[in-house]
Amino acid sequence: MLDQILAYGDKIDKLFDTFKISIILGVIVNFIIIVILFKLTDIFTGKLKNKFSHNENALPISQIIPILEKIIKTIIIFVIAASFLQSHGYSLTSLIAGFGITGLAVGFAAQQTIASMFGTLGILTDKVYKTGDYIKIDNTEGTVENINLRSTKIRTLDNHLVTIPNDKMANSVVTNVTMANKRRIDLIFGVTYDTSDEKLNRAIEIIKQIASERQDIHKDYTVFIEALDSSSINIRLLGYAKTKSFDVFAQIRSGIYLEAVKRFRTEDIEFAFPSTTIYMAENKNI
Repeated sequence: MLDQILAYGDKIDKLFDTFKISIILGVIVNFIIIVILFKLTDIFTGKLKNKFSHNENALPISQIIPILEKIIKTIIIFVIAASFLQSHGYSLTSLIAGFGITGLAVGFAAQQTIASMFGTLGILTDKVYKTGDYIKIDNTEGTVENINLRSTKIRTLDNHLVTIPNDKMANSVVTNVTMANKRRIDLIFGVTYDTSDEKLNRAIEIIKQIASERQDIHKDYTVFIEALDSSSINIRLLGYAKTKSFDVFAQIRSGIYLEAVKRFRTEDIEFAFPSTTIYMAENKNI
């Protein structure tokens, strides 16, 4: 009787040993399969990156490729793991149900992150902006430094780095200044009220000459008296600069102002400054 019990014990030990070996072999084989599939995925996505990276019109697609790569690798791991567990007696249905419950809990906890990811896809596919563009959103404006899965980083003119979630970016009005073919020039030149009619007309002619002489301004500009302000007669220049760059645009504006100051001084035309005139009535009874 004892011999039979020992024989059964030996068989059980051999069965467990065989089961352990099969699990170890299965893990090794599946790991090799995952590595091979990951390598094939890297080759595939690498070719896609090379194809679209040099094409400016396809830039959004090249930025989506890393997201696609992560999704493919996640699916590979899930399928291999599910197949391995199914082959060792685990119910795939209960496994999927468990993942479903877990995914639901994670979804509620990470709904903001998921919303930002979809916002990223919307920004890239609609070509709203790209890295290096100068944009405006709400009270923030600056150069886009980075676009990732969760947020967009903007470097402002004050050199502050502002991080905005991509779901907010996707649901807000974004002005892409870089995409403009030209930038609007709107300058005011205030002269004093005691400027003579001849000098006032001369001031208008000087501003027109400055605009016409510059090669970086479109010729559809206009110069006119804009308003009689509290302390000045305002002459206004409206036009468009031939640039997308804010730095170049600022230099154009500065150049116009400097030339106007120089020529106004030569013509003895005075710029106005905030002032108040007080009139006192004469008391005849004194």
